[in-house]
Amino acid sequence: MPEIERLFTTYHAALVRYLTRRLGDRDWADEIAQETFVRALRQGHLVNERSWLFAVASNLVRDEARKNIRQRRHLALLAAEQRDAHVEAPDVTLERALDAADARHALDALTERDRQALLLRGEGLDYPEIAEILGIAAGSVGTTLSRARKRLAETYEAQVAERTQRGHHAAS
Repeated sequence: MPEIERLFTTYHAALVRYLTRRLGDRDWADEIAQETFVRALRQGHLVNERSWLFAVASNLVRDEARKNIRQRRHLALLAAEQRDAHVEAPDVTLERALDAADARHALDALTERDRQALLLRGEGLDYPEIAEILGIAAGSVGTTLSRARKRLAETYEAQVAERTQRGHHAAS
């Protein structure tokens, strides 16, 4: 099997999953992954394949001029889905949709580095790989992840509490 096919078979699903979580847009994630593999093809031999692929994909995302436009569209879509879920879905589905929206908003509220660290770790990358992609010391990855998890939890809990509070006021 040619090298690029092996790379694609081995890493494509995880890379697209990471990018979809990071961007909130599967089509955009596919575009970035495709460009990443095109660059790998041009690169030839890669020493740290997984790190290299995730770093290039991360850099492509960062460099995309359309980032802000896509984020605004994504947030508008979430808001529309949230409104639609409220009108059409039973309470359990609505609660799930609201929880998912709260989680996405909490993730979006993190700094770029914290969000990226959590998503990379969620894809199973180890500390040295995350450090290489983020351009930080391997020894600071644990601290970065710990801080990111704490901020994510705090932001999520605050959003849920705020939503619950608004719900109680609306019911009164």
